[in-house]
Amino acid sequence: MRNELKPVPEPFDPAVAEILRQYPQRDGYILQLFRVFANSQRFLKKGTINLLDRNSPISMREREIVILRVCANNNCEYEWGVHVTAFSEHVGLTPVQVSATRQLDHEADCWDAAEATLILVTDELCRNATLCEETKTKFQELWNLEQQLEIIAICGNYHTISFVANTSGIPGETFGAKFPA
Repeated sequence: MRNELKPVPEPFDPAVAEILRQYPQRDGYILQLFRVFANSQRFLKKGTINLLDRNSPISMREREIVILRVCANNNCEYEWGVHVTAFSEHVGLTPVQVSATRQLDHEADCWDAAEATLILVTDELCRNATLCEETKTKFQELWNLEQQLEIIAICGNYHTISFVANTSGIPGETFGAKFPA
C-alpha cells in the first residue's frame, strides 16, 4: 500500500477543520495545497511559517518577488500561479515583471537596482544555500538584519511549499496563473 500525498477530502476531521479555519480561503474555498498539508496535523500547524502578515519588515512587493522567484526556481507552477493571481497586481508587478520572475535573470531591465539584487539573492540562496561575498555585501547594505532574516525565511518557507506542491502533483488552481510559454 502506498501512502500517497494528496489533498484531504471533505468532510475534514474536526481538529483539522479547526486548524484550516486559520488558513486563508478564497470565498470559502480551501486551496488544494492546504488540504495536502492536512495529511499531518503537526505539519498543518507548524510546517510552514506564516510570513504573509502585515507586520513583515519587508514590503509586500519585495515578499512577492522573492516568493515568485523561489517558486519559479523550483518549477512550482502551482504556488507561482496562486501568488501571481492573488498578489501581483496588488503589489504593482507589471506583466513583464511577473514573466521575468520565471524567464529572466536579475539583470533584466524591468527591475530597479534593489529588486535586481533581491532576485540575485533569491537565486543564490536557492542554488547554493548561501551568498557569494559580493552579493552578501549588497544584501547587507540594502536590508537591515530583521529584513535579511525575513528574506531568508521566505526563501526557505517557499522551498518547503514548492516541495509539497510538486511532490503531491496537485494541479494548478483553476484561477491560478500559468508559467509564461
